[in-house]
Amino acid sequence: MNRTLKIALGSIIVGIVVLGLKTLAWRVTGSVALLSDALESTVNVATALAALIAIRIAQRPADQSHPYGHHKAEFLSAVLEGVMIIVAALLILEEAFQGIMAPRPLDAPMEGLLINVAASAINAGWCWVLLNQGRRLRSPALVADGKHLLSDVVTSAGVIVGVLLAIVTGHAILDPILAAVVAVNILWSGWKVMTASLGGLMDEAVSDDMLHAIRSTISDQAEGAIEAHDLRTRHAGSMTFIDFHLVVDGDTSVAEAHVICDRIEAALKRRLDDAQITIHVEPEHKAKHSGVLVL
Repeated sequence: MNRTLKIALGSIIVGIVVLGLKTLAWRVTGSVALLSDALESTVNVATALAALIAIRIAQRPADQSHPYGHHKAEFLSAVLEGVMIIVAALLILEEAFQGIMAPRPLDAPMEGLLINVAASAINAGWCWVLLNQGRRLRSPALVADGKHLLSDVVTSAGVIVGVLLAIVTGHAILDPILAAVVAVNILWSGWKVMTASLGGLMDEAVSDDMLHAIRSTISDQAEGAIEAHDLRTRHAGSMTFIDFHLVVDGDTSVAEAHVICDRIEAALKRRLDDAQITIHVEPEHKAKHSGVLVL
């Protein structure tokens, strides 16, 4: 099992532990805000499982039915995660509305808060692991999971402060009001996760910084060619797809052009961990001399 899969499996284990603690905190106190926190943790477990399945699918090699691989499965997982976050927020809003209509005092609030603090500390530590390793491994599913967990950590901090205020002031209605605020925050988080992942499904180009690095690498390694134009990029999971036209002198042999292409491909693959590169070689009369990478 590779590192990405191990981290995805770890998310499920951490999610189950945190869910158990937050559910216990809610049962001890009866707090609607703590219930909202527990409901979000239910989504954490479900989305962590979806991420694990997506990562396994994404790592399958290309086959006859999927000649470009299965990399987009991770984006599908991230979109699903965004949808599930939104569903959780709507459930929390319903619970908050019921609590506002009929507020009630909390039971054993301090004990419940301490349990929730412990669960939030575990989430914060794992959130750092997911974001750090997800970006390093270029895994959209892990990054989406980490961003969701980050919103959960922020939410939990707000819940803890809000429940403390309800205890100190004696205003029980603050508890469901806080749960409603939490739900709105979760809705925004789910929307951001979903829209970011849709960009990958729509063959979004690489970032400007990465595009600049790709262009520089081609320019540095294309000695013997005239220019490169029609550079296109897209990313799918950890894989980056690059294709462009390389213009060479009409007297350049096929073997010589192949050497140039091999040199460019090798340099790009050193720069990008996972890259699939397609180069279309053209004679010099195909040069565009405008809006192109001139070598």
